Amino acid sequence: MFPARPTRILHPTTATGSVASWSHFMPPEHDHSCVLLADRHHGLTESVRGLLETAFGTVVMVAEESSLLEAADRLQPDVVVVDLSLARHGGLDWLRTVRKQNPRLKVVVLSVHDEDTIRQAAFLAGADAFVLKRAIATDLLRAVEGVRYGDARKG
Repeated sequence: MFPARPTRILHPTTATGSVASWSHFMPPEHDHSCVLLADRHHGLTESVRGLLETAFGTVVMVAEESSLLEAADRLQPDVVVVDLSLARHGGLDWLRTVRKQNPRLKVVVLSVHDEDTIRQAAFLAGADAFVLKRAIATDLLRAVEGVRYGDARKG
């Protein structure tokens, strides 16, 4: 199905509630590419992970806003792929914070919403690309490679 690639699945908290050590989630020596995938919906995340593994040496998965912010800061991934509804309150503060912490980080936003106002809000908050969840199979890798190598086609 997919080529075998090393994958790091992040379990962000330990039994005490503190954030786990990030050092063992770094990409392997032979392939330093890393993508950070953030989505609360485990089923979709697993299929997106499989798709991203075809293009990246390491895929790190997180399921909450605080883990996304810490992982983006510590891992310095090539690209972050994030569900627009990651924040439970529905805002885009996480995107502004990621952008402020890592101005050069490339961010691809996933969404079920096809409205222009939502797409525009994501771009104004700092997204580099916007992919509809119903088009992940056809559009996600193209968007990720586009932002990664500088020829993104926004929205």
